[in-house]
Amino acid sequence: MTLELELLIDGLGFPEGPVAMNDGSLLFVDIKNQTLCRLPAGAKQADVVASLPGGPNGVAIGPDGAAYVCNNGGVYDFVPAPSPVPGAAPITVPVARGTSTHGSIQRVDLATGAVSTLYDSADGKPLMAPDDIIFDAARNGFWFSDSGYSTPEGITRGGVYFGTHDGKPLVRAATVARPNGVGLSPPDDKSPHDDKSPPKGQMLYVSDTDFGRLWALEIIGPGQVKPVLTNPLMPGKVIQTLPGFQYVDSLKVEACGRICVGTIFAGCITVFSPDGTTEQVPVPDLFATNLCFGGPDLQDVWITASSTGRIYKTRWPRPGLKPAFTA
Repeated sequence: MTLELELLIDGLGFPEGPVAMNDGSLLFVDIKNQTLCRLPAGAKQADVVASLPGGPNGVAIGPDGAAYVCNNGGVYDFVPAPSPVPGAAPITVPVARGTSTHGSIQRVDLATGAVSTLYDSADGKPLMAPDDIIFDAARNGFWFSDSGYSTPEGITRGGVYFGTHDGKPLVRAATVARPNGVGLSPPDDKSPHDDKSPPKGQMLYVSDTDFGRLWALEIIGPGQVKPVLTNPLMPGKVIQTLPGFQYVDSLKVEACGRICVGTIFAGCITVFSPDGTTEQVPVPDLFATNLCFGGPDLQDVWITASSTGRIYKTRWPRPGLKPAFTA
């Protein structure tokens, strides 16, 4: 698959967390510049919605129409690096600081820009580096990843959590080495369910950055996933591990069930099928970090090309899964 990419905006610091809005605008964060921004439809310049010191990372719209942001607490420094394209300007890449940070889940009122902290700890321990978030309407809450820390000396394992927009106690659902993107599989229409009975067999997909791996965790309740008894270090089923040196970043799910994952160092979006087969779609940036679906048919796609500070728009051959909430 080859995409026809339209450059919407450049000159950004390190964009991430794109969310398609109902009016055609795009909400996103700039991790380097520590802001939540909105790009109106047809505009070439984004408006700052809120300042979010630390490292705003993943974004999702909640049931109240507010934006919920994973703030990694400033786990990265951003440094210039030579472009892989001969003669091109230097790119900006994130480098782990190697010191602990305290991250949070923040709520942003999109009308006023007011920011409040919903969560900054779990079981009395500070959150480390929250990364990506998805709302789960069937279970009245949201799942998010805390990616932990990766340094030359080793990894402090992160986790996957379940929270609610009204601040009920966090539940740690699973331990994953370096969890990043999170997404839900489409509900199984063959399984009878309603608002009081969530779909059976629904999967929570989690990308494991440093290992180039995509996990599928079977959800059995709010904040609960089916244990894998064969190995305590296996949070679920391995969909696929990419070969070579490829990092997997944030993700979105298609309506048909394929999982689209930003893939770092390979400069692409990797499309995983649940059976483990993959297809890679080129993006002109080593740090193709995230994407989102939108538009009337959910086939408009925005892609954050983070190291070059750009956001592209394109048409996808298949519709994305409709998010739980929009604004």
